Amino acid sequence: MSATFSFRSLCLSIVLLVSGLAGQGLAADGWTLDPAQSIVTYQSVKKNTIVETNTIRNISGGISASGDAKVDFDLNSVDTGVDLRNVRMRFLFFETFKYPTATVTAKVNPADFENLAEVRRTVAPLTFKLSLHGVEKEYTTKVAVTMVTDTTVSVASQAPVTLQVADFGLLPAIEKLERAANVTNIVPTTSVSFDFVFSSQPVKQPAATVVAAAAATVGPVATDATKDQYSQEECQNRFEVLSRTGAIYFRSGSARLDPSSKPVLGSVLDVATKCPALNIQVAGYTDTDGSDTANLQLSERRAKSVMEYIVNAGVDRNRIDAVGYGESKPFVPNDTSKNKALNRRIEFVATASPN
Repeated sequence: MSATFSFRSLCLSIVLLVSGLAGQGLAADGWTLDPAQSIVTYQSVKKNTIVETNTIRNISGGISASGDAKVDFDLNSVDTGVDLRNVRMRFLFFETFKYPTATVTAKVNPADFENLAEVRRTVAPLTFKLSLHGVEKEYTTKVAVTMVTDTTVSVASQAPVTLQVADFGLLPAIEKLERAANVTNIVPTTSVSFDFVFSSQPVKQPAATVVAAAAATVGPVATDATKDQYSQEECQNRFEVLSRTGAIYFRSGSARLDPSSKPVLGSVLDVATKCPALNIQVAGYTDTDGSDTANLQLSERRAKSVMEYIVNAGVDRNRIDAVGYGESKPFVPNDTSKNKALNRRIEFVATASPN
């Protein structure tokens, strides 16, 4: 939910920056975001009182000389300081297997800030569009633009910006986070603060760091896509969280995988490939509708369908097995249609190879 907020802020910052600098001719070739000097943080609240501050590490963007601003946020670089929490935010909240990037765009009039070189600092409203989780929303807020040098500008939030996760269809994602982390009352709003630095000179892109960093650390960070292999802890974390996505679908009463399952199965395949020392059990479960026997058979067939998908994609068949539990191990009581949907699921259990 936080990423959402960070983006809109950045966008508006960018916009202001562009206008101010372009107006004085310093942005003849446009401006580039310096990711090593920029930071965006967001706060989320759980159990109504516990505040956590996180960041999104990999951001890129720029402003053209004509005032077109665009900033991209790599949601797979969300950094909470803890790998398991990172994976929960990426897969359960942002659903990065379907929506890996958030984007902010804006159009500004350079003439609105043509005196920035003289005043050195100004505060102004900015209108921008944020595209997140398949939804685009328009916002207006205020940012402070400061000329640090003739070639460097800082764009910072004048005050924390509050956003509503419901605007991006993310309320179900909060429920997934609460179940996965066994917490209650995650507040469906967040506050975002940012300080972005733009340069009219070429910006050297710093190398991404591999280790998880504290939330206050700026600069890019290595993501799963850049790793050749995961640690055992990372493997366990990813299989656990992928089991909670609820994004593997079958037709009613069928074991045929729905095409909409492919994005999350791609993430499962990535983890299986980068965890060569682990064996994987694919477990199928159903709700209580239908007979015990039919449900057991259906769960087995569905688990085998997922196993075959992974094997056909290149993972050694000897590392994977499939088992069906039918309705015998409900995740939640089968007392509502919503709960029954949660019980119709595929889970992944990774164990160390005996060899």
